[in-house]
Amino acid sequence: MTYCVAMRLRAGLLFASDTRTNAGVDHIASFRKMYQFQIPHQREIVILTAGNLATTQSVMSLLNQRLQGEGEHLLNVPSLYDAAVLLGRTLKEVVSRDTPGGAQGQGVDFGANFLIGGQIQGEGPRLFHVYPQGNFIEATEDTPYFQIGESKYGKPIIDRVIRYETTALEEAAKCTLVSFDSTIQSNLSVGLPIDMLMLRANRFEQAMQPPHRIERDDPYFLSLRSGWSAGLRKVFDELPNEPWFST
Repeated sequence: MTYCVAMRLRAGLLFASDTRTNAGVDHIASFRKMYQFQIPHQREIVILTAGNLATTQSVMSLLNQRLQGEGEHLLNVPSLYDAAVLLGRTLKEVVSRDTPGGAQGQGVDFGANFLIGGQIQGEGPRLFHVYPQGNFIEATEDTPYFQIGESKYGKPIIDRVIRYETTALEEAAKCTLVSFDSTIQSNLSVGLPIDMLMLRANRFEQAMQPPHRIERDDPYFLSLRSGWSAGLRKVFDELPNEPWFST
């Protein structure tokens, strides 16, 4: 399992992913789930992956391999929409190749979900969720974020805090890390390190910065974890008890 979050806000885009994969309690490993594609001053594209590791690695390998070819690839498509189409088509190609007749019926799930976002010169920042079937939806001002993987534990804090118009990227990063902490506390299949990347709208930096990696001993994450836990407990203690049992 995994947990990835991406947000499209007026201020820009935020991406975050954990690095844990597991095939049972005795087989846990770490793999990168965030990938970057860039032409300085022209385009910045980020992809997050969740699902069958063989499928996600094959998809990303094909996308990278085809950067050297003459055909359509992530560095020459005219829009983020076309990048999502290309990603969905590549995903369907890999799943079709790797699922000969009967494999799904034997309980093998080759599916994967992807988040792809960024900005290409000539259009604003955009964000898409690509489903295992290869189709996709786009983030809107009403729904400015997507989650893939183990999403249920981290969703409540994001729903309460994130607003397209008013949330700054720094606040979004803080909210995202609280979301990850809540997920890690409740599900052992999600774990540190966490990779996080922010892209400010219309900046097109000359070199896209590598993601910031948050390790187990990161002082900010540890202080955020303890502060959030203590704050929740304090608010809980201050809430009134139910009146119908007070007599």
